Amino acid sequence: MTSPAPAPTPEPWREPASLLPLRWGDGPLRLWAGGWWIAGGGLAIAGSNTFSLWVLGLGTLFSVAGWCVLPAAGWRRTVAVGPAVFAMWLLLTGPRFVIVLVIPYLCWLLVRHRPALTGLTAIPVAVMAVLVGNVFGGDYSRMPEALLVVGATMVVSAWAASLLARLLARRRR
Repeated sequence: MTSPAPAPTPEPWREPASLLPLRWGDGPLRLWAGGWWIAGGGLAIAGSNTFSLWVLGLGTLFSVAGWCVLPAAGWRRTVAVGPAVFAMWLLLTGPRFVIVLVIPYLCWLLVRHRPALTGLTAIPVAVMAVLVGNVFGGDYSRMPEALLVVGATMVVSAWAASLLARLLARRRR
């Protein structure tokens, strides 16, 4: 009598975007650079004013470039760049409008090829944005603190979305 064949070991989970064939560059480097350019561009946009319009232009340029270099299917980047940059421009109105950061967060989930269910991780971002907006109100000098709090919430929520995507992928197997 022969012993049963060992069960095949499941392949480790990989980010869906890392499985895409890239025409140029290295996936992790493009993710790192794109993320920093998006964040830096958004900060520059939010920090600009009528006396420093060149900062607004430079921030917009870096934000668009960041979305363009992220490793993803081309249509996802194309869909994400417009709403995400427009939302960053809306940040010029002050801390009360940090709720618009939900839009770039959802665009991030789209570009990272996350399942639709991970959109639920935008709820903490929205809740924190409303709380921060109510606390800081129209005081534009408090914008750095508002962006820090909501940005940290976005990072934690993105990690939660990644974990949820892994769990969903494991369940499908």
